[in-house]
Amino acid sequence: MTKSAISMTAVCAALLAGAVFAPPGFGVWEEKEGVRVSVTGKLRPNVLPRHGRVPIGVSLGGKISSANAEPPKLTKLTIEINRNGHLDTRGLPRCRLRSIRPSTNREALDACGRALVGEGSFSADVRFPEQSPFPSSGKVLAFNGMDHGRPAIFAHIYGRKPVPTSYVLSFRIGHRSGTYGTVLETTFPEVTGEWGYVTGLTMNLHRRFSFRGRTRGYLSAGCPALPGFTKAVFTLARMSFEFESGLEIPVPIEGICTVRR
Repeated sequence: MTKSAISMTAVCAALLAGAVFAPPGFGVWEEKEGVRVSVTGKLRPNVLPRHGRVPIGVSLGGKISSANAEPPKLTKLTIEINRNGHLDTRGLPRCRLRSIRPSTNREALDACGRALVGEGSFSADVRFPEQSPFPSSGKVLAFNGMDHGRPAIFAHIYGRKPVPTSYVLSFRIGHRSGTYGTVLETTFPEVTGEWGYVTGLTMNLHRRFSFRGRTRGYLSAGCPALPGFTKAVFTLARMSFEFESGLEIPVPIEGICTVRR
């Protein structure tokens, strides 16, 4: 994996300044034991104010491929976001898990459209279509929700091929100290290894809403670069893929933001 050469001073300054998301189209990959994970990050807009935060849209996605005949089964996916990023759900309607499981895309939107925070795509290698828990490909609708008392993103997956199939991945939202302050975690059902393999998932989060007379963003960010600098270099996020074999592949994403003039 090739990375741009950046000075330690610039990295530290950017992290302290609070830059959060990468420029559009940024992507990296990592390979271990014949398994390759490719991760992409995209931000709209990537030109942000030096002081304060503004609503943003961000896409994160991962693809899994293998040099072997059969890739290992994905059991857990963790998305960690830089601690200076801000996720805001105050005043945002919540979706009930039972309202969208099972359901088509239209039924899910009818039940929880007010809680929609984004969308994306899903792909899997389905071997036994009559029993697979996942479609071979499908659209993802992301809803704001609560899972066992914890904030969560419900990633509703629905596809028609090879047969109509609906599934919901619950990304529980937590917080921790260190570089990555916001953590999204989800697990995959144990049966996936018998009927197929997850090969890709993307989510584009971009919701804006009003609360107490103010426009808010589900995600917000700023680019308060140090005086005299118009750009900041930072660690955007890290996606970690855990497999049944015990293999874990963490992939960090680095990026640059530009100060809005």
